[in-house]
Amino acid sequence: MGISRNATARWEGDLKSGKGSLSTPQSGLLDGARYGFNTRFGDEKGTNPEELIAAAHAGCFTMALAAKLTEAGHPPESVDTRAEVDLSMEGGPTLSAIRLKTRAKVPGIDDQKFRAIADDAKQNCPVSKALSAVPISLEAELLG
Repeated sequence: MGISRNATARWEGDLKSGKGSLSTPQSGLLDGARYGFNTRFGDEKGTNPEELIAAAHAGCFTMALAAKLTEAGHPPESVDTRAEVDLSMEGGPTLSAIRLKTRAKVPGIDDQKFRAIADDAKQNCPVSKALSAVPISLEAELLG
């Protein structure tokens, strides 16, 4: 049996002057979060799909890395990840790149083993797999 999560979106009006809202009814974390043309393609306050993809990817990868480090006998003290999602406008909007940048404090592990485990987490976290059509890079730093 799997797990199912959901979110809802509502849009009113045309693309440029219209407005939208996003909600996550199960958790209630997003409840009518505002998004629109200028929150996606400009600097107006509100969210956008790319930001939400970045949050999902950072969260999924970080949990996967913690799990894989623990399985290898090196439970982390901390893992901090930033995901950057690029939206290219060439030939129409498309996700063109994702960069994962992670820093972790992991006792008793060497840099080579840490990087190998981090790369495995990048390849195999469910969000990475779902986004496999987009080039995903990883910078992994082991903190002393």
